[in-house]
Amino acid sequence: MGPLSVVRSRGQGAVSRLETINYGKKPSGLEEIIQSSMSAHVETHRSQAMLPQAILVHPVGRRHHWPGSTNQNVMTFLHALVLGIVQGLTEFLPVSSSAHLRIVPALLRWDDPGPAFSAVIQIGTLVAVLAYFRDDIGRIARAWGAGIANRQPLANLDARMGWMMIVGTIPIVVCGLAFKKQIDTDWRSLYVIAAAMIGLAAVLALAEAWVRWHARRGIPRKRLDGVTWRDGVATGLAQALALVPGSSRSGVTITAGLFCGLEREAAARFSFLLSLPSVFAAGVYELYKDRDVLVATRDDALALVVATVVSAVVGYLSIALLLRYLKSHTTWVFIAYRLALGGSILWWLYRGTLAAEA
Repeated sequence: MGPLSVVRSRGQGAVSRLETINYGKKPSGLEEIIQSSMSAHVETHRSQAMLPQAILVHPVGRRHHWPGSTNQNVMTFLHALVLGIVQGLTEFLPVSSSAHLRIVPALLRWDDPGPAFSAVIQIGTLVAVLAYFRDDIGRIARAWGAGIANRQPLANLDARMGWMMIVGTIPIVVCGLAFKKQIDTDWRSLYVIAAAMIGLAAVLALAEAWVRWHARRGIPRKRLDGVTWRDGVATGLAQALALVPGSSRSGVTITAGLFCGLEREAAARFSFLLSLPSVFAAGVYELYKDRDVLVATRDDALALVVATVVSAVVGYLSIALLLRYLKSHTTWVFIAYRLALGGSILWWLYRGTLAAEA
């Protein structure tokens, strides 16, 4: 009777160990061939166990990388499309685009795109503002230029509006340069974002209560042509708070406008106009500073262009939607959304679904 060969399979980590145990005499030629084949199979499994973990993980579990992030791999077209839509939808709604550009990649297990990428694709939403308010911007620019030429810089409302946009940009520029390190690092923590989402929701709720108090007493709200220097400076100071991810540029400036007595639609219009100089400056600065990373390859450059163009198209639609909505509605839906998202972020952090740091 020939030898009895028994094959056992024993789990060890991620690789199964196959062993051949022989009882009896030396194996025959056929059995040697079978055992040789089994040994080769075992070696294949062992060599796979030594490969880097990223190669063995299913693609769904991988973290995908962005231009401008710590890991500088190629960003896919789909990623650019998604982030462009997120930027366009959330830049003008008082819900914080910077927070969503941080949260969405984290939930999808993508790398944080980083502040440079976020700043550059804001140029797309800048184009949306220029396109939507082209008549207003053209009129303001002509009046501002004519006022300088005629040595009457504050001759009319449009000329004054041009100067208000400039003066209102100074606080965010100064604070942006002073706190750049914190903006790029510590303030991108999801704890900071969650606190900002909830905190501004509370302040916006107070602003809505202020509007309601005015309405009960029959105090009229101001339209855009009623904006004063005090309103412009106050809104410009509030805009500096938008440097904290989660606060929302439109959110803080609309809130300031409501406290200054503006109608909701007028506050939103002034908010969008005020954003033009700072968004343009930030986008150009980040593109120049991090150009070697953001456009390191042709694919990186294409992804950046796609995200920017998509954000422009979606942003244009978002402006129209928000202005139409605020003509007859309050901002309570955005307040509720901010509270819900801020609370969800804290819950995800508590459960370990998200990591606080990128």
